[in-house]
Amino acid sequence: MRIVITGSIAYDYIMKFPGKFDEMLIAESLQSISVSFLVDEMTRHPGGTAPNIAYTLALLGERPLLVGAAGRDFLEYRDRLERVGIDTSGTAIHEDIFTASFFVTTDASNNQIASFYTGAMARARDISLKTMANGSRPDLVVISPNDPQAMQQAVHECKELGIRYLYDPSQQVARFDGEQLAEGITGAYIAVMNEYEYAAVCSKTGLNHSDLMERAEVIIVTRGKNGADIYTADETYHIPIFPTDQINDPTGVGDGFRGGLLKGLANGWSWELSGQVGALAAAYVLEHIGPQDHFYTPTEFVTRFREHFDDKGMLDSMLG
Repeated sequence: MRIVITGSIAYDYIMKFPGKFDEMLIAESLQSISVSFLVDEMTRHPGGTAPNIAYTLALLGERPLLVGAAGRDFLEYRDRLERVGIDTSGTAIHEDIFTASFFVTTDASNNQIASFYTGAMARARDISLKTMANGSRPDLVVISPNDPQAMQQAVHECKELGIRYLYDPSQQVARFDGEQLAEGITGAYIAVMNEYEYAAVCSKTGLNHSDLMERAEVIIVTRGKNGADIYTADETYHIPIFPTDQINDPTGVGDGFRGGLLKGLANGWSWELSGQVGALAAAYVLEHIGPQDHFYTPTEFVTRFREHFDDKGMLDSMLG
């Protein structure tokens, strides 16, 4: 399966706050909030939703095409992505600006407060799906958080070209209005978001779950420690988390889940098995600081998968 992944390309600045945000967020004073958190740690990691998803797919043996906009500080990052098997030929590099940056602080309960510097990502709106796929029609386009105009353009072009797409508004739910969100979901092969974002989508669009199911073939809602639910027209699949005793940082966990899920779809596996592959891929991210600071071989992945889930031999195809 030829998978094109569009979305932000960024560096992640990850900070650790040893206390809890809720001790400083006073409900009756939120209208005049002014708080500062003294953090104990800060590290910089390669990130961005599109490379994060692509990284998991590449570790699992696929070669996705990364499509996005990056700045003059991207060259080393590009080489790193290419070494694990990601095709970066769809990435536009702008020498006059820096790559986007994501600043996130995580507290002792793994809650996060984040901000995002657009940087070169604003130029993603200049990239067209009609010209960037090297003449080869993709089987699936992932539309993940990116410059809002670029995301809308990708939706329009996928519909115009008749290309299946996964719509993942995630962090940009806050930027889009109800009409824009409904447009992205309508006609999507898959719409995926976390449970808070899903509630926001329902509120902004005025649509309930049944309404949304009429607009997208499949809806996936991730629920943190409670796993994920995959809703199809015929059945609902609950995907539990993959158990782990090592929790270091939640940044990029959802992207890992999406990458694992896409690996399952690329291999034609069931929704349940694809979701379980996503659950283990997410666990690897959770166990490390940074969304791409982990590594495993397909053999290591399959061995660990079978410690908790039963794939009935389907993952043998990954062992080569």
